[in-house]
Amino acid sequence: MTYRNLELTSKEKILIVTLARPEALNALNMRTMEELHHLFSEDLPQQKGYAGVILTGKGEKAFVAGADIKEFLKLDAESGFRMSQQGQEVFSLIERFPRPVIAAVNGFALGGGCELAMACHMRIAEEHALFGQPEVNLGIIPGYGGTQRLIQYIGKGKATELLMTGDMLNAEDALRLGLVNHITPKGKSVDRAEELLMKIFAKGPLAISKIISCVNAYFDYGTDGFLKEVQDFGATTGTSDFQEGAHAFIEKRKPVFTGQ
Repeated sequence: MTYRNLELTSKEKILIVTLARPEALNALNMRTMEELHHLFSEDLPQQKGYAGVILTGKGEKAFVAGADIKEFLKLDAESGFRMSQQGQEVFSLIERFPRPVIAAVNGFALGGGCELAMACHMRIAEEHALFGQPEVNLGIIPGYGGTQRLIQYIGKGKATELLMTGDMLNAEDALRLGLVNHITPKGKSVDRAEELLMKIFAKGPLAISKIISCVNAYFDYGTDGFLKEVQDFGATTGTSDFQEGAHAFIEKRKPVFTGQ
């Protein structure tokens, strides 16, 4: 696929994905969703050179300011169902991606933008960032997982308030409530995300992948998360990486993991 709305750049073992519709504050239209789906289902799984991904928005105003409302005007109940279903599938691909994905939120993260950020494994917010699910202002509800993931991050009571009022959270409140991991000055979120990824890259890559799957299992009501942990713990102890990590600890040196 030729990417029109995503700009891909690489830095060491990191792929930086920039949502690039600045004239629309990077709003998610169907083309962008198709490109995200292709990237995380087709391209990235085949590219082993990237150990982590950063998602950010083009420009200084917005990460993603929402979905493309002009496309919403064409929806009816049936097509709205399909759009929501497809959007949740895309964001689930990101959430379950076996390598760390960090959202570098450089401005508005509203509606679908907030949902996209929440689908990432971690969020770095610049000091001017704003988060919210304002869909009720249009007479609809979030459709890409917002009603579920917001509760997971900030709890039922506060999430219900924000979903019903459409109010926004600033970066400080988002940090206090647990929606974001770190706050940076304006223009520094990608740098901080890179630093965090480089720290993660020093750990066992197979273990990192298992951490992602086990954390996701906690929120999957069809999965026994404790059993999943037992299974994945057993799987990691049978790897060469574990042998290397254990010997490096005993020998007081840094481990050299190979992902095997």
